[in-house]
Amino acid sequence: MFDLMPWRRKPVEGSPMSKQLEFRREFDELVNRFFGPDPWFMGRFFGQGFSPAIDLKETENEFVVKAEIPGIDQKDLNVSLSGDVLTISGEKKEEKEEKGENMHRIERSFGSFSRSFTIPGEIQEDKIEAKYKDGVLTLRLPKAESSKKKSINIKVED
Repeated sequence: MFDLMPWRRKPVEGSPMSKQLEFRREFDELVNRFFGPDPWFMGRFFGQGFSPAIDLKETENEFVVKAEIPGIDQKDLNVSLSGDVLTISGEKKEEKEEKGENMHRIERSFGSFSRSFTIPGEIQEDKIEAKYKDGVLTLRLPKAESSKKKSINIKVED
């Protein structure tokens, strides 16, 4: 039996093809790094910003929305309700680089975001509560009486 081992054919040093193949390999690596699974340029050059993670939970009496939005000032957040569509938007501002500093890596996201979704029921708009603490926005949307689930007993006859 033969063991299968991956191998590459190496060009002979000094051959005209060796430099071309080496250039192609290096170019392919560069393209793969640039356009890889998480391209570094997307947010910076195309203004993509970021999209906060959001949880929407329903209890018997209310809907609870939690949005992870660390690093944003409360004054830069906007929350609105239009009909049954809740929209959370804001802007995470980029810090200015100080003179004499050299950034070696930037992984944090900056820019504007907007998330909209439908609330699956009627709510009491005048009783909505919003709190922002430790980078988490929590919204409590009390259900209107018409949206609360009602249980009734149904008599089953023989």
